[in-house]
Amino acid sequence: MTFEEIISNLKKKIYHPIYFLMGEETYFIDKISDYISDNVLTDAEKGFNQTILYGKDTEPHTIFANARRFPMMANYQVIIVREAQNIKDLFKKENETEKEKGKEKAKLPFESYLENPLKSTILVFCYKYKTIDKRTSVAKLIDKTCVLFEAKKIYDNQLPTWIGSYLKNQNYTIAPQASAMIAEYLGADLSKVANELDKLIISLPVGSQITPDQVEKNIGISKEFNVFELQKALGERNLLKANRIINYFGANPSGNPFPVVMSSLFSYFSKLLNYHFLEDKSQNNAASVLGVNPFFVKDYVVAAKNYNIKKLVEIISILREYDMKSKGWGNVSASPADLQREMIYRILH
Repeated sequence: MTFEEIISNLKKKIYHPIYFLMGEETYFIDKISDYISDNVLTDAEKGFNQTILYGKDTEPHTIFANARRFPMMANYQVIIVREAQNIKDLFKKENETEKEKGKEKAKLPFESYLENPLKSTILVFCYKYKTIDKRTSVAKLIDKTCVLFEAKKIYDNQLPTWIGSYLKNQNYTIAPQASAMIAEYLGADLSKVANELDKLIISLPVGSQITPDQVEKNIGISKEFNVFELQKALGERNLLKANRIINYFGANPSGNPFPVVMSSLFSYFSKLLNYHFLEDKSQNNAASVLGVNPFFVKDYVVAAKNYNIKKLVEIISILREYDMKSKGWGNVSASPADLQREMIYRILH
């Protein structure tokens, strides 16, 4: 099941006995478990029927002993196991679960419960930062009998699309430039991004489109002095604008750390180099291959005219050189601000 399908079913009060939520992107795991925690039981029912356990402090037999209890004066009991990846012996290797040769294989407590879960119990495992091996017999049984959800990491180039989807679900839209600003500034920390978007839309009428001006005013991201605008200025070979932005970065290093600027520029020029080698340079294909919003393809068209392949290879080499210098290699006294100015000069000349 997808995240959207699980939340949709929960809103319709379609519940399953076991939810096994795993993966690197903890935002989705937290949203599902929090929804179950907040909405399945009433406040009066929670006192006797909702239990929160933590993987480091509990054992499998404790979890399943609780799961086999019947609810008290309620239709369901809810058990949420947070940090389930820390449960000792939740899964054992096959050869560790066998009895002596010639005897029947012993079942794990998890396997026994999976074969006959109590329908009045909603048991939620929050198995964060990793996934189980889907080839094992236990994993196959989980997939067959539970709601098994894998929360995959959202990459930086997927973030603007996710922002648009998140806002669409709340009946808002966002201008591509505003979405790019948020993505560049906040990075792929979905909890942080969602929190900032929630604060942003509080003051806006439902159905509004979020603009760069609103992002600047409410989130504190300058619409003129940000990495996205620096990329655009470099692509246009606008020396004045690029130098104004990089000087601003030098004066405000905490808001524009050198590693973040470096990472964004490396990604930008790498995509620009890839654009040169595309056989199909149509807007939709270029956007798909480069992982950008189609709205921004025109910026790559302009930049490709200003930078040939030879120059782009040189720029990527320059970026690597200054990344090393920022970490102390071949640099004794130059400040990050001086390094950035020197780097931008070399890119533009």
